[in-house]
Amino acid sequence: MKDIHEWNNEYAVYHRNKTNKIIHWFCIPLIMYSLFGILSQLSFSYTFNDNNYTINVLVIFIAPAILYYFKLSKKLAIGMLLITIIMVELLKVIDIFNSDLHLLIYLSIFTIAWIGQFLGHKIEGKKPAFFKDLQFLLIGPIWLLSYIYKRLRIKF
Repeated sequence: MKDIHEWNNEYAVYHRNKTNKIIHWFCIPLIMYSLFGILSQLSFSYTFNDNNYTINVLVIFIAPAILYYFKLSKKLAIGMLLITIIMVELLKVIDIFNSDLHLLIYLSIFTIAWIGQFLGHKIEGKKPAFFKDLQFLLIGPIWLLSYIYKRLRIKF
């Protein structure tokens, strides 16, 4: 398995253009936020020992992602966990709108952010890294956080 530095270096090859990098700083968090919102709208229920339980799909998504980050870097995983908690709390912002609109709002943000990502890669002149390996979909957010850690001189 590649370490975090290998992943970051390979991801960086697809992101050398300044405009594309700036677009990613906006679009990756928006994609994360909207994906969390979409997944938070999905849940399933089951009965066990005469008790009803509901499981939100967002939790099923977040848990393995954070575990994956812990395999790459404990310090970055803690940062991603904090960012995840903040984003989940920020989902409450959308709660001020009619609940029938929640999914539409999240899907709109998701779509617009992905259009931005593809525009950035058009400017870059390279396909997105996830076309090579789907794991890069999880590397994008941690790549941004790695940059913040480097600026703050936090070793990971």
